Amino acid sequence: MKKGAVIIDVSVDMGGCFETTEVTSHDQPTKIINGVIHYGVPNIPARYPKTASMSISNIFTPYIIEISEKGGIENAIRINHTLKNGLYFYHGILTSKSVSDWFNLSYRDINLLIF
Repeated sequence: MKKGAVIIDVSVDMGGCFETTEVTSHDQPTKIINGVIHYGVPNIPARYPKTASMSISNIFTPYIIEISEKGGIENAIRINHTLKNGLYFYHGILTSKSVSDWFNLSYRDINLLIF
């Protein structure tokens, strides 16, 4: 990358997505590595908790309403593929292949669990 470029690694809490990323803090949020400015603060929303809470509410409220309108989570995940694909666990069973691969755990496809 060119000197002076900026990398904001929003995945730093999960190991980062750039080879040169290092964890930074809100007090010292950037590091310059090879002339590139790196921002690697984990849990970025913690800096603005009220705004983060409002944003999360705005994201989750429509899903909660849909779940209630569909008669519960069981029906909602049958109909809404976004909800279904966002599940990590279903009745205590790991349903996320990426989490399974990351931690070397067994998982089951959610499509085989819901009927």
